[in-house]
Amino acid sequence: MTPSGAISGGTCSSTGSQVTVRSVGNLLIVSLWDLLGDTVGGLDLVGRLLNARGRVLPMAAVPLNIEANVMGADPDHPFEITTVVGQAEVATTIGRVLSVRLNPQEPPACEEAVAAIHAADWVILGPGSWFTSVIPHLLVPGIHDALISTPAKRVLTLNLVMHTVETLGFSAKNHLEVLAAHAPGLRLDVVLADPSVVQDEALLRRVAGDMGAELVLSSVGDRMRPGHHDSLRLAAAYRDIIR
Repeated sequence: MTPSGAISGGTCSSTGSQVTVRSVGNLLIVSLWDLLGDTVGGLDLVGRLLNARGRVLPMAAVPLNIEANVMGADPDHPFEITTVVGQAEVATTIGRVLSVRLNPQEPPACEEAVAAIHAADWVILGPGSWFTSVIPHLLVPGIHDALISTPAKRVLTLNLVMHTVETLGFSAKNHLEVLAAHAPGLRLDVVLADPSVVQDEALLRRVAGDMGAELVLSSVGDRMRPGHHDSLRLAAAYRDIIR
């Protein structure tokens, strides 16, 4: 299989047959960035130190911050909409996240990440914290455009836990809707979901279909660790999708 791809965290990684996005040892990475003055070179060095298969790439060529419009961040004013700044702050706010944006708002994309997306056969988005991990990739114009124009097929992996703090009260359908709202023009081929998070299968199929996607249900959770994916089950689900 030629390069395929995935997006699901703050960085984008690739192998000769697969592109994957993960969060990695941030402190080590930042130290190497400072030492080398090169984000891509720093990540490549971390990969060699860890003897990692594949390549990790940043989604943007400049440092970014996340800002969100949040309703009810102040419990004394439950209907007031305020701005919450910072990934950790957005991820843990007690209010309802309405939308997120990046600062700077139109950062340049990492050229190597864009090239990897264009070279992919498959791109996998998610799982991950929806507003602070998955959606931010779609807010980098170059990454957004690459995900739309790539000849690769696109798989969206829904989380196993729908009700994390930042998406409290969201259904699987809501996850798709906010993704579509933040990424105009993005089409999907497959939405992969564990049956445990699907409340209304017919409705979710319809919303996925509105984005061009087939809904695939597969038990991908770790029975010993609720809320976590089982790596072998998830790999098997991807194998069945990527034929």
